[in-house]
Amino acid sequence: MTSPQTSAITKFRAMHESGCFVLPNPWDIGTAIYLERLGFKALATTSAGFAFSRGKADGGVPRDEMLAHIQEIVEATALPVNADFLNGFADNPEAVAENVKLCVDAGVAGLSVEDSSQNPAAPLYEKNLAVDRIHSARCAIDSSE
Repeated sequence: MTSPQTSAITKFRAMHESGCFVLPNPWDIGTAIYLERLGFKALATTSAGFAFSRGKADGGVPRDEMLAHIQEIVEATALPVNADFLNGFADNPEAVAENVKLCVDAGVAGLSVEDSSQNPAAPLYEKNLAVDRIHSARCAIDSSE
């Protein structure tokens, strides 16, 4: 039996394989439902949009609040949802992997992990660390399938 998440992942992967598509960013449940009714085929959460709706700066939403928001969007729609997961809410690769697993458990069909360290003195992760972080995230995703 295919789970709703497996079906969403399959649909989302097929969309990527077929070419370009529009991926709008709802910032709340109502927006997600509205965008689905407009005919969009997938959605992506927005870290900035959600943070601003809470009166916070982009990056100012704690991990658990963001995970709850992501799950809320996933549950509000039948569409595949890609999560804007900032920097994975961690610097080290092992912690990124743990957090990515939590995001996958929230029901997403995909997610992004940025290379922004959120450190003004060194805004981007050093190249080898950035690669290790993405590798760890990918391994966490693969172990979830």
